[in-house]
Amino acid sequence: MTQKSVLIAAVAGSALLISGCEPPIGIETDQKGYRGLGLEQVQKRYLEERKRADMTIPAVQPPAASAGPRAGDIYQNVQVLGDLSIGEFNRLMNAITEWVSPEAGCNYCHVTGNFADDNIYTKVVSRRMLEMTKIINTDWNVHVADTGVTCYTCHMGEPVPQNIWFEDPGPRQAGGLAALRMGQNLASPNLASTSLPNDVFSAFFEDNPREIRVTPTTMLPEGSNPTNVMDAEWSYGLMIHMSTALGANCTTCHNTNNFPSWEHSPPQRVTAWHGIQMVRSLNVDFLNPLQPVYPDSQLGPLGDAPKANCATCHNGLQLPLDQAQMLADYPELNRVQVRGMNAAAPEAAPAYAPEPAPEGEEPSVIEPEAESEVSAATNANSAGS
Repeated sequence: MTQKSVLIAAVAGSALLISGCEPPIGIETDQKGYRGLGLEQVQKRYLEERKRADMTIPAVQPPAASAGPRAGDIYQNVQVLGDLSIGEFNRLMNAITEWVSPEAGCNYCHVTGNFADDNIYTKVVSRRMLEMTKIINTDWNVHVADTGVTCYTCHMGEPVPQNIWFEDPGPRQAGGLAALRMGQNLASPNLASTSLPNDVFSAFFEDNPREIRVTPTTMLPEGSNPTNVMDAEWSYGLMIHMSTALGANCTTCHNTNNFPSWEHSPPQRVTAWHGIQMVRSLNVDFLNPLQPVYPDSQLGPLGDAPKANCATCHNGLQLPLDQAQMLADYPELNRVQVRGMNAAAPEAAPAYAPEPAPEGEEPSVIEPEAESEVSAATNANSAGS
């Protein structure tokens, strides 16, 4: 190889390496307090602007009268929206169609010619999703506040939300001793292709979750603090997911002067903590139990049901849908309930303020209770949700 060829190869290689680095353009730092105390927020405004450019909020459906016959008295098999008036029911069905299946229309969740028929899995799933939406808005106010969520928050015009997850078996690997990797060092697109544990969603967003631990409180991993570097890698994997899902930097929830300290953290850290509990609850109480309902084509490689993580709602923005107040236009979503059952059903979820936790530890986990079951659907005159 000539000297000139070596030079060209070196320049091309350098250009390739540099192109993999994130350009500083659009990254800004806002000072939120006295300098030297880690009170600044790093913002990637170019990412936020790109997300906003791709986002369209559907127009609000014309208002409907709340008076008149109930949908459950007129249509057949309306299980969870039966207490809405006919006008409210049809208005909400039109909105859900636009939010979830604008191309397939009513027939995405209904059998053509018999809207009352439950023999279609999408109808059974959407009915349960309506109940889940109500639980999020009424029991998880500590995370979603008054903005709340609608079907559009996750679906954004797609029948299946873009960001769902399944249990990840990881890439194929050698057998024998070489297979004992403990889930470590397997680059995964879910974690920005870092060599951290590849299936952090199963570890933190399902039942019996791992503890989120990074900084040890003792010199050695023993006694009351058995966590070690391997535990820290699982937690780092979760943090990378949250950062990517929200388009946020570590400074959104942590004070760089003292990462583990709750006392010095921005309030967003408490909101995020509730978000982790909420996602876990939704997967355990609503999404996993739907596994038998789905056809095989909708299940993951290990046969599990699709589940939610932070990206499912946030879609790259710190505030989902850039804080669009869609729920305010559809209060009917908070009136979902199985007909004949009193709204007393689910117990309120933890109205929590984090207890002062020791340095390096998170507050104790509070498991909320969520409940009930059943319905969703579409427009028209014979059937329902």
